[in-house]
Amino acid sequence: MSDQPRPRASLRTAVVWEVLKEALDRQVKAAGRDTLDVLDTGGGTGNFAVPVARLGHRVTVVDPSPNALFALERRAAEAGVADRVRGVQGDILGLFDVVERGGFDAVLCHGVLEYVDEPAEGVRNAVAALRPSGALSLLAAGLGGAVLARALAGHFTEARQALTDPAGRWGEGDPVPRRFTAEQLSELVSGAGLEVGAVHGVRVFADLVPGVLVDTEPGAVDALLKLEAAAAELPAFHSVATQLHVLGEKRP
Repeated sequence: MSDQPRPRASLRTAVVWEVLKEALDRQVKAAGRDTLDVLDTGGGTGNFAVPVARLGHRVTVVDPSPNALFALERRAAEAGVADRVRGVQGDILGLFDVVERGGFDAVLCHGVLEYVDEPAEGVRNAVAALRPSGALSLLAAGLGGAVLARALAGHFTEARQALTDPAGRWGEGDPVPRRFTAEQLSELVSGAGLEVGAVHGVRVFADLVPGVLVDTEPGAVDALLKLEAAAAELPAFHSVATQLHVLGEKRP
């Protein structure tokens, strides 16, 4: 975790970062070179792009927001990796209008599929951007986490609505257009021709624990991080995670 901050914010990214870093290390060995070409679709202000660049890799961020790309440029400069981070305006459905096919060793698709009209097409584009033996890191909102959160907040009708709605939405006011189960994400990855390497539940507990407890109890953040890591790979907890992470790997 040396490339990620340790405060409470790390609870949102710790599990994904560890899986991603290990996958990048495998790609380095497979490619026989220290520097990889990484594509971050919907990478915004660089929450993952900048730490990946700190590892020595070249990162191209594709995002529809000019403001996010401006913030990315500033953040990369402050981190001393401006020469390894490139921002391009675009989106995953029009990906090859702005980047080349088959040009990347790894593709990050985090928080994107919830907002596109055709998630399957988005995944296919991400896979088409990979070189042989490349890896896809896919992160999306989990259905079960939303159901549990609404129920614990006392919104039982909304919880049931999310559970039965085809898109996993709890009502008109739901800011997330679409949610997924682990099975649905795995099918999208395998359907695009990748082998599913790992599935993790993300933020299984972090969004349910009162913030005051985490912020004031000595050692609580580290203990919660360890609990999240221990539960992440267990299928029993995938169904209640706020987010789901699937690692897909392209076999030559």
